[in-house]
Amino acid sequence: MNALAGLYEQDWYAWTLKNAELLRQGHVEEVDLEHLAEELESMGRSERQELVNRLTVLLAHLLKWRYQPERRGKSWRATIKEQRLRLHKHLAENPSLQSRLEESQTTAYQYAVLRVTQETPLEETALPTRCPFATEQILDATYWPD
Repeated sequence: MNALAGLYEQDWYAWTLKNAELLRQGHVEEVDLEHLAEELESMGRSERQELVNRLTVLLAHLLKWRYQPERRGKSWRATIKEQRLRLHKHLAENPSLQSRLEESQTTAYQYAVLRVTQETPLEETALPTRCPFATEQILDATYWPD
């Protein structure tokens, strides 16, 4: 067992610093490769979850915009604009997530429906069972649902 494996369990922060130092020094044989691989996979999952989270907030507000036109205001408009900007930036920084966009959108829509039904008087039955917005519309800064 690698000497750093115990440090991983005791002090994760110290473990990260030590492994980074070893990698920079070229001491790959001393690196805790098993835990390092787990952490890298976890980081990838976090980036995908960030995509789902941003899409969830954006889709919830697009649904509110469409199904509660009388409540439209600066706050909703700002949230929609902000989430679109953050999504574009996230996808630019992680271009391989483009291939997961449709799957993430499907997941995010389910969460968005839950959010809308919690935050508004709308019932789940009043909302489409599938996302009514195309990916292009969701990301398009000029698109505003009727």
